Amino acid sequence: MRKAPIQDTLFGTVTIRQDGRAVHNMYTFKVKAPAESKSPRDTYKVPARIPGNEAFRPLDQGGCKLVTK
Repeated sequence: MRKAPIQDTLFGTVTIRQDGRAVHNMYTFKVKAPAESKSPRDTYKVPARIPGNEAFRPLDQGGCKLVTK
């Protein structure tokens, strides 16, 4: 599983690190005002995307015994 990225319908591209953690992009959401919505399901906007390598603790700071140095 660690050899190739996984295409997940919920999280998008997911990679499995050496310590077993699944790393993917994280998003912040903001609820739209009723005037901003164009349809009943148009309720959120995405003001920021945090790349997976910034959203999760660095590999060398985890203390996992599976990680080779």
